[in-house]
Amino acid sequence: MAIKITEDCINCDACVSECPNNAIYEPDAEWSYSDNTGLSGMVKLPSSGAEVDADAMNEPMSDEFYFIITDKCTECKGFHDEPQCASVCPVDCCVPDEDHVESEEALLSKKAWLYNE
Repeated sequence: MAIKITEDCINCDACVSECPNNAIYEPDAEWSYSDNTGLSGMVKLPSSGAEVDADAMNEPMSDEFYFIITDKCTECKGFHDEPQCASVCPVDCCVPDEDHVESEEALLSKKAWLYNE
């Protein structure tokens, strides 16, 4: 299951540096799948199989609070025992995203996809 950031976010920035996948972005920030990953060029998303340009800049998901790109979130599997964003969040707004439930195997597969392993 990916993590999401709720509207309770106070924009403290604690989570950003903790994310090993660079899946967390500031409010109003453009983002790409290739940001600090091994992805480049045309890739198939693990969630939908849709083809996207990993280097293309995408519109911000929120202009009010930090946000997580679901296709880049692995709940820190393969890096840490627990999601680091949730462990450092002072207001507990980094929570499981019930709309994106994934097995540990799927999360590890996504990590391999992100880093061309």
